[in-house]
Amino acid sequence: MFAPALPQSPEPLLPDYVRADGGVRLRFGQVGARTMRLEVAESGGYRARFPTAYDERCEAVLINTAGGMAGGDRAVTRIALDPGARAVVTTQAAEKIYRSQGSETRVETKVEVAPGAELAWLPQETILFSGSRLARSLDVELAADASFIAAETLYFGRAAMGESLSRGHLHDRWRIRRDGKLIFAEDLRLDGAIDATLGRKAVGLGARAVATVFAIGPGQPEKLTEIRALLADDPAFAEVEAGAGTLDGFLLVRLLSLDAQALRRALVMLLGHLIDRALPRTWSI
Repeated sequence: MFAPALPQSPEPLLPDYVRADGGVRLRFGQVGARTMRLEVAESGGYRARFPTAYDERCEAVLINTAGGMAGGDRAVTRIALDPGARAVVTTQAAEKIYRSQGSETRVETKVEVAPGAELAWLPQETILFSGSRLARSLDVELAADASFIAAETLYFGRAAMGESLSRGHLHDRWRIRRDGKLIFAEDLRLDGAIDATLGRKAVGLGARAVATVFAIGPGQPEKLTEIRALLADDPAFAEVEAGAGTLDGFLLVRLLSLDAQALRRALVMLLGHLIDRALPRTWSI
């Protein structure tokens, strides 16, 4: 049903000039009582659009006009908030990571949040196709009193097509610093038969979708009891395994599910409690 495995070559099978290399750079700042975009730079097939927001925050939607990424492609997103700025950044749709002929697909996000500023980084799902090779990183620098919420979701294969990740590679790297101090570091590596690895009881018990939510800022760690009650009692989490905890002043929530849509419904409910506003409209499409 799916393409046979290709031998992994140390050399790219396609030259660099046919691969996509681009991204978006954004800077937000306060203009009066509202946050506005102060700098916007776009390259390659990547674009940013700014829907009308009905509060003081600025909302940005990132678009990959190619509709997906393949081996050898690279996308870099840089987001900076000036003091006191408040912004929400999301994506237009799920990002698809197609089968690779040997090279990695690289997705890099670099964030700087100045004193008193607030950023919600809420990209939609990343869907890994069988044979994909993804290296993804999130590097965040926060001021001591900055607020930051991040949600990253991975779907392993296209469930509607009966696809599983019988081969592939994933390296997902997070580094978050507050006032120059490293407060959160994580590396997730899956290689080879990813579906078999996820099927192990101590790993994923057959999960096809996972999400990590990180929240730091005034009042976020204090929401732990509320969030744990939500995970235990709300019907949206009936098909989702989830847990929440706090450490070093931040709140961390993990979710996994056999059903990608069930996980998305639960994630929407969870984020609504954390960001205290409606999610960007692209999340409802």
